[in-house]
Amino acid sequence: MYNPPLFREERPEILHAIIQEARLAILVSASADGVPEATHLPLQLAPDEGPHGTLYGHLAKANTHWRGLAAAGRARAIFLGPEAYVSPSFYASKKEHGKVVPTWNYVAVHAIGAVEIFEDTARLHALVDRLTNHHEAPRAEPWAVSDAPESFVASQLKGIVGLRFEIESLIGKRKLSQNRPEQDKHGVIEGLGSSQDAKDRDVAALMQRGV
Repeated sequence: MYNPPLFREERPEILHAIIQEARLAILVSASADGVPEATHLPLQLAPDEGPHGTLYGHLAKANTHWRGLAAAGRARAIFLGPEAYVSPSFYASKKEHGKVVPTWNYVAVHAIGAVEIFEDTARLHALVDRLTNHHEAPRAEPWAVSDAPESFVASQLKGIVGLRFEIESLIGKRKLSQNRPEQDKHGVIEGLGSSQDAKDRDVAALMQRGV
């Protein structure tokens, strides 16, 4: 990921927070034909496992990407945070000299590490329990894996493989107009903050809090 020094985020607690807040990751790995394989999937972070944390998830056995992951042994997981289009019209500089262009503000984290694929039934059951409990927790009446018939759960587990991803390095980027004059930053906060799009307002709020 292209990451100029001004936008780099290296604080582990911030990087972990971005990962935990992301709803869906993109898992990318090398393939034999030279074209990277990618899968969209939720990944849960265990922040205290390993030097940079460990990610857990699962893939459908019908998705041949898991075989490529097993062969490659390494992968990159991409997590996208708040993002928004930034119009030149937000900048005070536009009125002064007009030498401004559109850009995009965004937050992203890339995790690189070693991948383990597993099919052990007990580990898979524990994994789907943990993932389910994590995502159901905010609900007033959370659904649990145990709510489904045991035989049905067993049959479903046969259709997936587990993924353990030990993070070896984290690359964080928070591109939030740090390269613009203060008056331009304020213009972006005001412009995005008044948007009808909730994603734009999320970026404005992030900028308002500072980086």
